[in-house]
Amino acid sequence: MVHLTCHLVDEAKLGGPVQYRWMYPIERYLGHLKSLVQNKAQPEGSIAQGYLAEEVLTFCSQYLEGIETRINRPARVDDFNSASTSHLRSLFPPLGKAVGAFSTFELSTLEKIQAHRYLLLNCPAVKPYIDEFKDHVRRRSKGRKPTATQLQKIVNKEFVDWFPRKIMNPDISNNVLDDLKFLAKGPAQHARRFSAFNINGLKFRTIAREVDSTTQNSGVFVSSATSCVASGVDGNIREANLPYYGKLEDIIELNYYGKFKVTLFKCQWADTTRNWGIRKDKWDFTSVNFSRLIHTGQREDHDPYIEASQAQMVYYVDDEVNKGWSVVVHVKPRDFYDMGEEEEEEDEVCEDEPFPEQDFDQFFGDTDDLILVRENVDDEFVSEQNAINDIGEDEHNAK
Repeated sequence: MVHLTCHLVDEAKLGGPVQYRWMYPIERYLGHLKSLVQNKAQPEGSIAQGYLAEEVLTFCSQYLEGIETRINRPARVDDFNSASTSHLRSLFPPLGKAVGAFSTFELSTLEKIQAHRYLLLNCPAVKPYIDEFKDHVRRRSKGRKPTATQLQKIVNKEFVDWFPRKIMNPDISNNVLDDLKFLAKGPAQHARRFSAFNINGLKFRTIAREVDSTTQNSGVFVSSATSCVASGVDGNIREANLPYYGKLEDIIELNYYGKFKVTLFKCQWADTTRNWGIRKDKWDFTSVNFSRLIHTGQREDHDPYIEASQAQMVYYVDDEVNKGWSVVVHVKPRDFYDMGEEEEEEDEVCEDEPFPEQDFDQFFGDTDDLILVRENVDDEFVSEQNAINDIGEDEHNAK
């Protein structure tokens, strides 16, 4: 088995990713067919009858209601929320499903401000009010036009207090959605805390839950449109989609007085805005460093929270060469397949998952000159007579 690793590089260069050419699915299916054999004298007939019985039962099960079958059984990671169908018109429809018991705790003033502000500034229904508040700030400046950076800081600091006064204004109060009124009030002082949560077909667990676990489900990735500047003296804010990598620290559920509830993830975010926090190697692998964190939640202007529905899962592999760095590996949900782009011709039929084209020449050189014969072994021609003689000598030596 130790010698096997010497050939893995050559196999990867010749065959590409192993999942497109291994035989494990075929072997599992053959093992299932073998279990259908009841009469060893007629194995083919037993397999045919067993296969036909399975097909008939599967077909009939599609017409049964209220019974768990192969078609409607819950997924391994069950993230269906039964309350989601009754809150389709809510600003924050319930998504995902908590796993295990919960505990109730009291939000600190800082936690309440940070969590509530994140929901306000990232709610599409509130965006018109944010634009109105920016116009209000420009008008009150009395000729001194604030820079984009200053305007964004004012929004983060003062919009949370301005928004309730705007919503509760008697002149427009009757035309405002009830959900916006409850959102303007802010969350209740008491919230729920979970240690595991199923969302987007994935199971997330907090760091504390994984202390004694051999698996890793606390890696979080989110790509967010972030306002950024080129330097500390630059006053022009630019919108850019920045990747953020973190570790799940806490899962909380805010309660807006029974009208709706929102689940948030609090994470330890690596500083992906600087080169000391993120980098890519020549293989296009992303590595992150958690020695310097951002948005730790210790200051009021920090944003350590994201909505649970925004989270994507990653796991981190420690880099043995570069200490302190971890290689990022993205995780896809079960039963999720990347079928490529949808821009296909109407007559084109794709039955298999598309094989990703990989350019190994940039790493290994010209693969056309790859030697497939071991040169360190002498040539030997084996004939039938030589094989019989070798077997006879082995039997004689054994006696």
